[in-house]
Amino acid sequence: MAVQEQDRVAEAPSLLYAVKQVELAVRARLDDLLRTTGVTVPQWTALTVLARREGQTGADLARNAFVSPQAMGDLLAALERGHWITRTPDPAHKRRVLIGLSDAGRALLEDVAPGAAEVEERMVSGLDPDQRAALRTLLNQCRTNLV
Repeated sequence: MAVQEQDRVAEAPSLLYAVKQVELAVRARLDDLLRTTGVTVPQWTALTVLARREGQTGADLARNAFVSPQAMGDLLAALERGHWITRTPDPAHKRRVLIGLSDAGRALLEDVAPGAAEVEERMVSGLDPDQRAALRTLLNQCRTNLV
């Protein structure tokens, strides 16, 4: 390997650094998008998780939304104050409470969906459909490897 090529390789940021930079850029765009809604990015993430699978416990939702159980308690309280979620007793286990989306929560997600799609589109602009599919697959595999 030539010296110049070694220098370029040594100067390249690590993959961890690149992933973190993408996360921070996406977070900034989502913060801008959600600013007027009264919902934070972690709250929006929890709502999107519920949209994919209703009837989760707080512990399940915490795992799936990537927050601690303690943080989920505060997050759920805020979502309940906003009337974006419902809480119902689990008919199979009376002590468990299942969380779902309210009509207001569904409406919020519908309102935000076009802007979120724009953020995603901007993130992957320049990638062809095969590259986009590969990126999704690879990122999901990386997540699976770490959980």
